[in-house]
Amino acid sequence: MNTIKLEGNWKIGWALGLHTISSVPLPDGSFHTERSPIGEKLYQLKYCFDKNQTNAIVDDLKDFMDSRLVTPYLSTIIPVPPSDETREFQPVYELARELGKRIDLPVIDSYIVKLKSTEQLKSVDDPEERKNILKGAFGVKDQSLQGKKVLLFDDLFRSGSTLRELTNVLYKKGLVQNVYVLTVTKTRVKK
Repeated sequence: MNTIKLEGNWKIGWALGLHTISSVPLPDGSFHTERSPIGEKLYQLKYCFDKNQTNAIVDDLKDFMDSRLVTPYLSTIIPVPPSDETREFQPVYELARELGKRIDLPVIDSYIVKLKSTEQLKSVDDPEERKNILKGAFGVKDQSLQGKKVLLFDDLFRSGSTLRELTNVLYKKGLVQNVYVLTVTKTRVKK
C-alpha cells in the first residue's frame, strides 16, 4: 500500500493510494485507464456496483487504521455525506459502517447535516468556485462530539474542498478537539 499524506486544515489525513495511475485518450474518445489496486477495488464498488469489493477495501482500511497510534483515541467515524443523495447504494456509508465494526468505533452518518443541496463537484475545476459552492452547505446535528477526536471518512480525495469545509464545520460548530481524515484513494494532480 502506497499511503499518501493529505494536507489540509485537519490534524492529519491519509489516502490509502492513488485512484488512477494513468489515463490515456483513445481515438474513439474513450480512455484507457490504469488504476492502482485499491483504485480498481473502489472503481468496481462505486461505479460498477460490485458490493463484493466492500470487504477487500475494508480489509485495507482496517490494516491501515490498526497501524495508526491515534486509532484508540478516536471517538467516532463520520462519513462525508454523498453529493448524490438519490443513489440507493452509498459506498461511503457502507465502507464507514463496516470499518467501524472492524475497529470497534461507532459511525455517525447523520452527524453532518446538509443545509443546502450542492452540485457534484467532480466537473468543477476552479478551487474558488468549489469553495463557494460548499460555503454554508453543512452544519452539525448537535455538539455531542465537543472535545472529541473524530475520523472524517470519504472514498475519494480530489481537491479536498469538501473535506476542508467539513473540517471547518466540525471545529467551529461541532467543537471537536481534532479531525483526522481518511480516504480510500486520491486522484492524480492534473499537469
